[in-house]
Amino acid sequence: MTGILTARPVPARSKAFDLLLAGAMCLILGFLGIAQTGFEGILGFGMLVPLVWRRTHPEVVFFGVCAVAVLQWLSGTQLMPANFGLLVALYTISVYGEVRYSRIALGVGGLGVLMAVSRYWSNSDWKQQVTMMVALGALVFGVWATGERRRTRGLYVAQLEDRAAQLERDRDREAKLAVSNERTRIAREIHDVVAHGLSIMIVQADGGLYAADQSPEQAKKALATIGDTGRASLTEMRKMLGLLKQEEQLELDPNQPRPQPGVSSLPELIENVREAGLSVDYQVTGAPRDLPSVLGLTAYRIVQEGLTNTLKHAGPGARTSVALDFGREMLTVVVTDDGRGAGVAPSSDPGHGLVGMRQRASISGGTVNAGPKAGGGYEVIARLPYHLPTGGEQ
Repeated sequence: MTGILTARPVPARSKAFDLLLAGAMCLILGFLGIAQTGFEGILGFGMLVPLVWRRTHPEVVFFGVCAVAVLQWLSGTQLMPANFGLLVALYTISVYGEVRYSRIALGVGGLGVLMAVSRYWSNSDWKQQVTMMVALGALVFGVWATGERRRTRGLYVAQLEDRAAQLERDRDREAKLAVSNERTRIAREIHDVVAHGLSIMIVQADGGLYAADQSPEQAKKALATIGDTGRASLTEMRKMLGLLKQEEQLELDPNQPRPQPGVSSLPELIENVREAGLSVDYQVTGAPRDLPSVLGLTAYRIVQEGLTNTLKHAGPGARTSVALDFGREMLTVVVTDDGRGAGVAPSSDPGHGLVGMRQRASISGGTVNAGPKAGGGYEVIARLPYHLPTGGEQ
């Protein structure tokens, strides 16, 4: 809480206005008092000059002006034009002063009305006394109420401005969060692209090395596959890295090229894996339908991750099957192999392995179950509902 001796911050324009106001009142009202007696002029200046500091120290100015008015009453000086300064001080404290001092100021104003009426008590009848009391009381209360109304309006406007500023900050925060989430998604995409491409390249390199002496043509084919896979992965990764370089944008440009493979891209993916030497059986059941981009991408990445880990862990000679079932309510993706059963291992690093699959599925409102099969091998089952949760579409 601000103390009464602590100066409020006031704009330079307001200070200049208060200086001009006090000067004009001194010229107009103060000199009218001097025309009567010199003491009245001193009292008038005492109630008008402090108004220069009425906004920076509203409580001090009001009670100081009231002290001069009490001196006026004690000296028997009649009401004079400079007493208008009391109303200005009362208005100011009701607008800029603390609430408790504003309430006290209203009580002081009522007491001043009684003191002013008492001066003329013996020289007037009761009707004149009542009329004067009502008139002065209404004037004092009206000035105070006007100041209170302006204070209330100012507080209301300040609250609206604070709320607008908070909404703007929230909007900026949400925009930054959206960009952060997009960058996290792109980073996950980069991981999937690099991991899958490197797995195929490693398998082809091993096969090419084994066949170099016995089957040069097979070795050349493996080298060609390595080159094609590397170039494709590098091209896709460059596109995503281009998005990550947009540091100054709060929203990523929707016209920027985004690698968004979907279910329709699975045959090409499976063909690339077959060229790497892995036997893959691909089946689709149910009536295929158009899927939201995020759902199609999720299904693609889950298959890609499952095949990548089969290449890594299932061992030589493993057979793999990929099955898509377009049910009534959801798409079911199953990736199985008959290898060693190591398959996809849970990772402590979010965005990799089984953890990455589950994160992708959860974004689409789905689930992923993965683990070794009883008869050997590994199985990944993803259930992805067609209707995305709110905010899921990209």
